[in-house]
Amino acid sequence: MPRDSFAIPQETARRLSLYLRSLKRLEQQQGVASSREITRFLNISSEQFRKDLSYFGEFGRRGIGYDIEILKKEIGKILGTNVVWRIVLVGVGKLGFALLGYPGFLEFNLQIIAAFDNDKNKIGQVLSGVKILNTLRMREVIKKEAIKIAMLCVPVDAAQDMAGDLARCGIKAILNFAPVNLVLPKNVCVSNVDMASELEGLVFQLKRGFFNH
Repeated sequence: MPRDSFAIPQETARRLSLYLRSLKRLEQQQGVASSREITRFLNISSEQFRKDLSYFGEFGRRGIGYDIEILKKEIGKILGTNVVWRIVLVGVGKLGFALLGYPGFLEFNLQIIAAFDNDKNKIGQVLSGVKILNTLRMREVIKKEAIKIAMLCVPVDAAQDMAGDLARCGIKAILNFAPVNLVLPKNVCVSNVDMASELEGLVFQLKRGFFNH
């Protein structure tokens, strides 16, 4: 039986997404795949793969492997991407513009249905089939469409206020691209994408000579 979801490490959930991508690349392969084949290009050990899956039950057979199609469907169910999740995007600057044009979201049943900005010159434009609306309409659209996920791409000085507005509109999960720690109610899940910090981490590793070993 699956364990309590609160006991499952966040990193396990992140790796499940990588496993799903790997399985989709293996779709042309017939039948089954071993844990080593599934993790071959992920820099993740087959032991870690099996441990991650053990949180949710038994999926493979020793000495035979994993049915690619069945495992793909099961991981999709675990992640919740077996159904379409509609998303709103807030802040259509350079990053927001790029995200609107990114086709990879649809592969994982993630669909941006509306974008919001307070720039009068952007409001009303349609980018990649998504109309940019005034941020004053966020509550209306989010309530009407029962949206639970938002991507936040606003400047750092506007991020906290905008995140608070999103929470009050009913948003329960925010992917935050602003380099700031958001303070929100406990029932709102936040995932931060701080590209500068990630690059600093790489610089630190280079400085230590990590990649020379």
